[in-house]
Amino acid sequence: MNVCGLCERQLEHGHLCPGCTLATTERLAELPALYAEVGECLVPRRSGWGEIIATKAAAGPRSPIDEDVLDTVNWGRAAEVMHLWRVDVQRERWPHHGAPAPDGLAADCRWLGMELEWIVTHYPAAGDLAREVRELEGQARTIVGDPAPRPQRLGNCVAATDDAGTVCGAAIKRLPGQTKVRCRWCGYVYATALDWARLAHFQPAVSA
Repeated sequence: MNVCGLCERQLEHGHLCPGCTLATTERLAELPALYAEVGECLVPRRSGWGEIIATKAAAGPRSPIDEDVLDTVNWGRAAEVMHLWRVDVQRERWPHHGAPAPDGLAADCRWLGMELEWIVTHYPAAGDLAREVRELEGQARTIVGDPAPRPQRLGNCVAATDDAGTVCGAAIKRLPGQTKVRCRWCGYVYATALDWARLAHFQPAVSA
């Protein structure tokens, strides 16, 4: 029996649970645009994407921007971190291939996203990869002032997971405005009015 490398939920096989796999997929897709926004909204770019430079004035009021944060939360660092993960995953999967050349944050995130199924199944460091992707996203969001919206819990999944009628029971959450939700544990998709009505109808009654 394995455990998810990110949330530590028990697994029958692999290194990430379905929920953490889905979350990592979404974060990999969002990282390039998020770090582009970091570069645009903090300090004017003077040299390029890889260098976000904080101006240190000799006198006058202190900048409200934490310059130590700028040293670590930038496109260049994110690109370096994700490229190192790509190099390591490729080394594990294709040990006879040479290391890939740097290709930019977007390309590396896309490549890792495409290989995530193999990573989840075969790569022991999948949890560390997912954790670092989550940390990069969180650091960027603290800078751009765009925290992820809080999901609303709608209840527990009522989908049957086997012929005996075993109910999944995993938490079902939905972001504001979201009309389609896939259960992160069993994969059932709630999309129609009937789906939402069944979900609400079969929730346990709450005693007063």
